[in-house]
Amino acid sequence: MRFYIITIFPKMFDSYLKESILGRAIENKLISIKFYNPRDFIKPARNAYSIAVAGGALQNNYKPVDDKPYGGGPGMVMKAEPVVHAVNKVLNAVKGKNKKILIINFIPNAEKFTTELAKKIPKKYTDVVLICGRYEGIDARVDKILKTQKISIGDYVLTGGELPAMVLIDSISRQIPGVLGKYESLEEERVSSSEVYTRPEVLKYKEKNYRVPKVLLSGNHKKIEDWKQR
Repeated sequence: MRFYIITIFPKMFDSYLKESILGRAIENKLISIKFYNPRDFIKPARNAYSIAVAGGALQNNYKPVDDKPYGGGPGMVMKAEPVVHAVNKVLNAVKGKNKKILIINFIPNAEKFTTELAKKIPKKYTDVVLICGRYEGIDARVDKILKTQKISIGDYVLTGGELPAMVLIDSISRQIPGVLGKYESLEEERVSSSEVYTRPEVLKYKEKNYRVPKVLLSGNHKKIEDWKQR
């Protein structure tokens, strides 16, 4: 599975993708991650300038990816053109290689992302493009031009789409054979409980003993599974 992330802040992903299960999956080439910055697909602003300094020139190549919203309102909106050009760069790179590509845009009031959806994506697609919006959102024409699938990770608003992109990469990658390594099955496939315990059997804290439920120490697998179900 190949992920292509459209973001103006690619460094936000560094620590998360280099550690633990995802880091090993990338190292073992079970998944790959590539970044495309919309700023790379626009020209510098008209007020860009150069300052003469010793040995050359210090340039200000500021490339704005946002502008004021039509109709008024707070904040700024990401422009459609740089996002579309960034995604087209991805599409041109994988075109003609019998790839099945899914383009995702994160919208707070869109379809909720679930484990079921995470399972379906690796079965239907080889490449996933994740568009990370910023500011007050992205010009809606991006969805119309690119035919995106709009997804939400919850009923709340975040500063940008980078965190949702990390959530999807994590959840989808878990469904790819070999990513979880030695685990025989996915955690979400097992009978589990919101309460889990480990050693010590008795934890003493502020003169009070906190014990592991007796059923988990019984060795009776049927009773343990029933307890987990409850």
